[in-house]
Amino acid sequence: MIKGKVENIKDKIDGNELDLSLSNLTEVPVKELAALPKATVLDLSCNNLTALTPEFCSLTHLIKIDLSKNQLVCLPEEIGQLGNLQHLDLYNNKLKMLPVGFSQLKSLKWLDLKDNPLELSLAKAAGDCLDEKQCKQCASRVLQHMRVLQEEAEKERERHLLKERELEKKKEAKQREKEAREKEAQKKKKADEKEKKRKEYQAQMATLAAQEQQKKKKEEKKKKAAQNQGKKTASECVPKAKRSICSLFFSLLLKLLLLLIVGVASVIAVCQLTELRKEAFCVPLNVHFEETVRWAQGLEVVQQVIQKMSDLRT
Repeated sequence: MIKGKVENIKDKIDGNELDLSLSNLTEVPVKELAALPKATVLDLSCNNLTALTPEFCSLTHLIKIDLSKNQLVCLPEEIGQLGNLQHLDLYNNKLKMLPVGFSQLKSLKWLDLKDNPLELSLAKAAGDCLDEKQCKQCASRVLQHMRVLQEEAEKERERHLLKERELEKKKEAKQREKEAREKEAQKKKKADEKEKKRKEYQAQMATLAAQEQQKKKKEEKKKKAAQNQGKKTASECVPKAKRSICSLFFSLLLKLLLLLIVGVASVIAVCQLTELRKEAFCVPLNVHFEETVRWAQGLEVVQQVIQKMSDLRT
């Protein structure tokens, strides 16, 4: 079918002109047209075309295109690629505006935009196309108008890009500020944690020092108490030792005195109670004893003792 269609298109070529008008086309057979580079004049008038595909703009060999009396509502942005196009007929379509890329048709010399619902500024720039001169002026004025629109579009795009860059810079600045704040907050957090650990360490060391100091005080107190106890014990031991020595001395002295008394009493008893009382060594002893007895007779206790001794003597 494609081959038959290509052959059918070839049948419509007359020199460098290809007439596809009144063919009820709803789309342009771009692939078949691309195979016919010698057909530089293309008539697509009086069809049912509503749009041109971007691929149509690859037919750069075209010099003249007639698209009049179709239903075109727009042209592709890539139309500027038709660098060899000199004659373009868009009469009686439904175009309101042209793409900015239209300004790149530098070879365009003839243009007809009559009977299109063009926007006011474009319609004013296009004017009439009733003769060759007006159609050439239309092409010139429309290209100039589209170049202005292109410049404005580029400026707008630049403003938009500049705005986007500024927004991006602000966003980056905010991000840097956020990162700086987060970094500062992280740094402060680490510093606070370090300070907290330092205070905890100092508090721990202070507690240990206080415990150590308290322990030393307790040890010193115990040592002092032990020393005081030792001194007290020593001071107590000295009087006890003195008292022990004195007691021992008095006990010994008492014993000696008692022995002496017993000895004297024994000698007196022997001299008073035995036959030895007449002996020479007993006489003075008996005399002194009798004098002592007479001296002590005034004492009731002594009198009682003498009475008992007298009773024993008799």
